[in-house]
Amino acid sequence: MRFLADENFPAAAILILERAGHDVAWVRASQPGATDRAVLEWAVRDERILLTFDKDFGEVARESSIPATCGIVLLRIPMPKASEAGKRIADLIKARNDWAGHFSVIEPGRIRMRPLTRA
Repeated sequence: MRFLADENFPAAAILILERAGHDVAWVRASQPGATDRAVLEWAVRDERILLTFDKDFGEVARESSIPATCGIVLLRIPMPKASEAGKRIADLIKARNDWAGHFSVIEPGRIRMRPLTRA
């Protein structure tokens, strides 16, 4: 899968996802300080699934038309210890392959998914 990791996404999780064969771009490495709208435009332009801890993307997604080739995964989980964060977060993402076309919220013990507004 093609992901775009927001600035707040742990580097260790990105490395694990890449080692699992996923294509991951990272806002912190390429466009630090980019606005939420710019990040979402990047995800749409490159047909990526956005990975973020930023709750503001819920509002941005409601106001935008996002194609089915993209998606948003909002993690609303307590941050694991630094030594465990990468593996734990990457495992949550790798557990599914249907992130595209959805606004998904990962919470402790459950994942909520709703279809995105299509472009």
